[in-house]
Amino acid sequence: IWTTEFGRMPFTQNSVGRDHNGGTFVTWLAGAGVQGGISHGASDDFAYQTAERKTYCYDLHATVLHLMGIDHEKLTVRNNGSDRRLTDVHGEVIEDILK
Repeated sequence: IWTTEFGRMPFTQNSVGRDHNGGTFVTWLAGAGVQGGISHGASDDFAYQTAERKTYCYDLHATVLHLMGIDHEKLTVRNNGSDRRLTDVHGEVIEDILK
């Protein structure tokens, strides 16, 4: 797994760099049951927002847990007296990228 926590804006900020962009980010997965040579999702022409197959960090976490043989909906952690899922109440396994 190689991932970023956010993308970068496709334009400069007063010519001093590019700001964080929560509208897109990049993740590469290899091995462990992931199909090779494919891509999932795409940004718009300006790399500003997601244009196709939008996924969230919860989906990435659910998929990684699935590849490790763990059902993300059943894995809970006790925190402040409540059982919490690592994927909160969100997350879908990204089936399209699996072998």
